[in-house]
Amino acid sequence: MDIKICGLKTEEAVAAALDGGATHVGFIFFPKSPRNIDPETARRLRAGVEGRASAVAVTVDADDAFLDRIVAAMRPDMLQLHGKETPERAAELKARHGLPVMKAFSISEAGDLGKITPFVGVADRFLFDAKPPAGSELPGGNGVAFDWTVLDGLPADTDYLLSGGLNAGNVGDAIKLANPPGLDISSGVESAPGIKDVELIRQFFRAVRAA
Repeated sequence: MDIKICGLKTEEAVAAALDGGATHVGFIFFPKSPRNIDPETARRLRAGVEGRASAVAVTVDADDAFLDRIVAAMRPDMLQLHGKETPERAAELKARHGLPVMKAFSISEAGDLGKITPFVGVADRFLFDAKPPAGSELPGGNGVAFDWTVLDGLPADTDYLLSGGLNAGNVGDAIKLANPPGLDISSGVESAPGIKDVELIRQFFRAVRAA
């Protein structure tokens, strides 16, 4: 099972993610997020990831100039699109940067899964997150879960990461109910918004192994 620790900002958090067995680490480029970092910081943190995990650049409706700067500085292995990007935009970015794309979707009910249909064959992977609570300016990282049983309606070969409200206490239930190909966690391993807690990261990996 792939595991992505997202919203990393320090060398200590990156090391904890890698030591725990993360297959992916995510760096967020979105000024409204408490996990936002600049491309130059991401370049420094990404150096410690080389050869150990895939580095993912997470953006929200970013323009070409900003994405060009991110890719040039960080050299990500994958782009994660967490905004309202269209299938055409996803295809354009794949071609422009020569990188695979993971498209994120907000889910609350089974009918929301239909939103992935236009992206099939375009996005290389999907990420399913909970819909943000009212008033939130963040498309993800809100610590909110959704009903994982709705994922039963997905085609069996759908490649995705399950996100939204995961933590050491509930990840076992998530694995049992959804049996996802991968997991994505951010706020569930934080002591405060944007502050990763090394011990919480360790607890999460222990819980995954136990499950």
